[in-house]
Amino acid sequence: MNTHRQQIRFFRERIPAFECQPGCHDCCGPVTTSSEEMSRLPRVSAAAHEAALAALTCPHLGPQGCTVYAERPLICRLFGTTPRMPCPVGKRPALMIDERVEAQIHRFMAETRQVLV
Repeated sequence: MNTHRQQIRFFRERIPAFECQPGCHDCCGPVTTSSEEMSRLPRVSAAAHEAALAALTCPHLGPQGCTVYAERPLICRLFGTTPRMPCPVGKRPALMIDERVEAQIHRFMAETRQVLV
């Protein structure tokens, strides 16, 4: 198993979960993610990708919300779990992410090749 995959699993286990508001996609938009995380997502056509970018949204956003929720990238998982990336509608976990883990995630994102979702 490669190191990035292990790091991603480590971070996912430490990002607190919480229930999003049904139908909300206020934090969804074009984001970057590691190549490792991108490889877990289904491919979308170039036309669908370009249309999503033009609309400033995510190509994996469907009528009912995120279509890749279980595999969503770390950046998406962070929304609402830290005061630096608050949920636009005020949802949050009971305990916010540990600041040290958040710093490690941001360092991981800065040190790995990022691609546009």
